[in-house]
Amino acid sequence: MERRSQFIRKLPMPVEMKEEYPITEAVKNIKKDRDEEIAKIFRGESDKFLVVIGPCSADNEDSVLDYISRLSKLQEEVKDKLVLVPRIYTNKPRTTGKGYKGLMHQPDPEGEEDVLEGIVAMRRLHTRAIEETGLTSADEMLYPENYKYLDDLLSYVAVGARSVENQQHRLTASGMSIPVGMKNPTSGGLSVMLNSITAAQTQHKFIYRGWEVKSQGNPLAHAILRGAVNKRGQNIPNYHYEDLMFLHKLYCEQDLENMAVMIDTNHNNSGKQHLEQIRIAKEVMNSRRYNGDIRNMVKGLMIESYIEDGAQKIGEGVYGKSITDPCLGWEKSERLILDIAEEA
Repeated sequence: MERRSQFIRKLPMPVEMKEEYPITEAVKNIKKDRDEEIAKIFRGESDKFLVVIGPCSADNEDSVLDYISRLSKLQEEVKDKLVLVPRIYTNKPRTTGKGYKGLMHQPDPEGEEDVLEGIVAMRRLHTRAIEETGLTSADEMLYPENYKYLDDLLSYVAVGARSVENQQHRLTASGMSIPVGMKNPTSGGLSVMLNSITAAQTQHKFIYRGWEVKSQGNPLAHAILRGAVNKRGQNIPNYHYEDLMFLHKLYCEQDLENMAVMIDTNHNNSGKQHLEQIRIAKEVMNSRRYNGDIRNMVKGLMIESYIEDGAQKIGEGVYGKSITDPCLGWEKSERLILDIAEEA
């Protein structure tokens, strides 16, 4: 039988990568404090509002760190109202499998794929972000087995719309001690998302990286509304007031440890029209102000933002401009964050 795959090399275990690329006590303390501050938001012990914001993909170390350093300065201005968590998304899901898969696969978007160098690059980027800005970041758990390479660095994890039905993602999330957001699937079915949250909040025994493990359940697992598409490929937003009230009703019918949701202002909520994120964010803030149940349930926003507006093709070379989904530029993002702080 013809072999359809090739074993290239055995990759280092996460513990080996952590020994080779360790973090300092200062970084550990920053993460500990940030984790607790963010957890308090989801436990309802803090009135602060969470904003997970940053590039669609972490495609360039220099420009991503430049962006996060700007975000760090802005965090000081809004620290009484907001907690800003930069997106450092090092893996990108591809609907067809084609195209740029992210920093972990391809540390140089114009170079060859090199997963070993990609693991080093993503660990280095997350570490530098904390060391240089004091902000811990969010990443998407595209591959559950990769989480352990970054678990000592992340303060927030998202499970994407294509992964939320996958049992391994759900069970891995149940063993985390940080907030994990479960996106609604691309079909929009909220029952799928709620089932995923239930699984993540529950104890389990399962196989992970060749071990039999037992998880304690993650009470910080929660919903992310990111919009959907119908069978004709048309966008179905789910951030409107009625959508939030419907989710609240479903939450009340479930035996879950918390009722929390993040609103993704891009993807199928905006139809990937990046400027619409401004309007969507403001509408969500208006809904929170109008209804106390929504205010208590909606813990934050997810916004795709970079230094330059829009997106470019790989190879165009515009500094700080997305090579995947289009993003809000820095000036618009800064103004939006200040507006959100006034409403929070």
